[in-house]
Amino acid sequence: SSITQPRLGQKLELECLGAREDSGVFWVRQDKDGTLHFIVFISSLLRTTFKGNERTSTRFEARKLGSVYHLVVKSFTSGDEGNYFCLMNSNQVLYFSCGQPAFIPVTITTAPTVPASTAQSGITKNDSCPKTPDPETGKEKQLNFFCDIFIWVPLSGACLLLLIALIVTTVLCQQTRRRRCRCKR
Repeated sequence: SSITQPRLGQKLELECLGAREDSGVFWVRQDKDGTLHFIVFISSLLRTTFKGNERTSTRFEARKLGSVYHLVVKSFTSGDEGNYFCLMNSNQVLYFSCGQPAFIPVTITTAPTVPASTAQSGITKNDSCPKTPDPETGKEKQLNFFCDIFIWVPLSGACLLLLIALIVTTVLCQQTRRRRCRCKR
């Protein structure tokens, strides 16, 4: 949206571009404490489900136009402040948007400036768009471990069974050979 600092009572509209094969979009808000709050799910078939499994909301409007999903905060309040995200499930992968900050502007008083020589160095700036962790890295190790268990345990069990069968066969063949040798010629 073009409004980055909404005012009290102002309408706030957010947009999210959908993928070709999405199953809908979830809109969530992350408050100042970091808690996520579900707002609405808009299905690819244009059906909306708000908090509490409601079809409509007094505070929000949601719609899909083409491949763009819209969320409208009808009258922005201090309780609506936070970072807004759209989440999309496409091909069994969950995608997060960068997040749209929406905070009521605060009057700022200027602080005295600190000379560069006394300022702390090494302060890093937080990324304004946190990246979704690559699911292939963290979960791949877990999946590989489970795949190893499901492949190697039966395989080693089958090898052990074949080894036991080979030992039994060898012992029985040796006993049969000894019996043949005892016979008179």
